[in-house]
Amino acid sequence: MDMIGAELTRISHGVVEIELSFDQKLTQQHGILHAGVIAAGLETACTYAAYTMIDTDASLLTIEFKVNLMAPGRGGRFLFRGEVTKPGSNIIVTDGRGYAIGDGPAKLIASMSGTCMVLRDREGFAG
Repeated sequence: MDMIGAELTRISHGVVEIELSFDQKLTQQHGILHAGVIAAGLETACTYAAYTMIDTDASLLTIEFKVNLMAPGRGGRFLFRGEVTKPGSNIIVTDGRGYAIGDGPAKLIASMSGTCMVLRDREGFAG
């Protein structure tokens, strides 16, 4: 997230928000926020939300996600909100929403559903 200039702006039990300012370097050929950047913001927000639900000695891996792009990524800022839909001891299901923020109300530009696997006592994966 540091590479794209995103910042963590909210952490609560089961919910995380990440914000990103518009940057021309993160756009695609039409000047809108690239789908890969949107997916990265949503996946990270959802995984971090899942981290708020597990023990500190456990870790997570995203094992599946699907992103729906609903509107062009146009705005001065972007908000990616991840929420835990179904906590579990081995599998956690999440949902995310991406919003463009500019003049007027925030506009929903993408949604995501994802699944994380909880890892415990696995070499190379620390909490």
